[in-house]
Amino acid sequence: MMQYLTLAPVASFIFAITIACSIMAFSNADLYGKMILHPYSVARKQNMFTLITSGLIHADWMHLAFNMFSFYAFAFQLEVLMGHWQFGLLYFASLIISDLPTVAKHKDHYQYHSLGASGAVSAVIFGFILYSPLTTLMIIPIPIPIYAIVFGVLYLLYCHFASKHARDNINHDAHFYGALCGLFITAILHPEILPLFAEQINAKIQYWRQA
Repeated sequence: MMQYLTLAPVASFIFAITIACSIMAFSNADLYGKMILHPYSVARKQNMFTLITSGLIHADWMHLAFNMFSFYAFAFQLEVLMGHWQFGLLYFASLIISDLPTVAKHKDHYQYHSLGASGAVSAVIFGFILYSPLTTLMIIPIPIPIYAIVFGVLYLLYCHFASKHARDNINHDAHFYGALCGLFITAILHPEILPLFAEQINAKIQYWRQA
């Protein structure tokens, strides 16, 4: 635990506070109601803070576990790679920006609410993909390991499709725009990563050609 606090203090703080807030909100309806994102209100410049607090709470244990497992798998490594304040900026900027399309889309839907860290977690994953596009991942239900860059492309395509067609009560817009935030913010903060990303992809292509 001390190793995480030393190497990735920002990710450690986010991990701990998200779990703590989520668990408290599970049994406190008043807290839950104050922290959840209500696009109708935010569009009218009310409860603007929920653009951040809604990312600290989750719908249930499964929602929390899935997001925190994904965060744990990538965030601590990414903070070491990109720096402490840079990681914090990436996370919280993505948390806010990824919800803005949702606010615009549902600004007149009084009954609509949204919560969860999925937008920011998507940003973390895609920030990591820029650094290590050829890392292999096991993604359920795909039965074989796939490269992170392949997962990224499939993820964006799925989120875009699901945003338009799915009726599963999941905020796919936040996933999609969070992922894009991860790419753009990482590239802005560390532009040198782009040629390194291209070199890794090109080297793999050349290897396949020679094999």
